[in-house]
Amino acid sequence: AENYEFPLFTKDGSKRIEVLLNASARRDLNGDIIGVIGVGQDITEMKQVTQERDVALRNTRILIQTANAPIFGVDVKGNINEWNAKAAQIT
Repeated sequence: AENYEFPLFTKDGSKRIEVLLNASARRDLNGDIIGVIGVGQDITEMKQVTQERDVALRNTRILIQTANAPIFGVDVKGNINEWNAKAAQIT
């Protein structure tokens, strides 16, 4: 089985739909390919949400790195494991 992502467009071209297609070869008793079995899924909304999340993450990283205040992260053991440029500058 293979997965393929591709766009489909409405007949009038006004709407784009992102599709995830799972396709498998259909074989006869001798193992020869006689067709394809495919299942398509509309992933338009999922891709939009993923793109919006990626933009928000990128913007947050830029904000943290360029902030004029020290910002740092602490893990569950109390260790500082990440910091921005301002925190590095004052240490």
